[in-house]
Amino acid sequence: MNRDEIKGKAKDIEGKAERKVGEWTGDEEAQIEGAGKQVEGKAQKLVGKVKKEGRDLAEDIRDKAEEERAKRDREEKERGVA
Repeated sequence: MNRDEIKGKAKDIEGKAERKVGEWTGDEEAQIEGAGKQVEGKAQKLVGKVKKEGRDLAEDIRDKAEEERAKRDREEKERGVA
């Protein structure tokens, strides 16, 4: 988990608690604010997941490029080109 995922989860939990307290006390404003925090938290968590997936994809691409480069170098060496 990255920072955005953690902060998003925390905000989601905080919002859920605020919304529940608003439900128990009949405070509609607290319910609305809590629901809003939940949405913010879920969005921030999603941003974190997208960032993580992007980094993972970039790493996979770099690894694949390095494998291809090494393969090409071996093939050239076998042919006596290098």
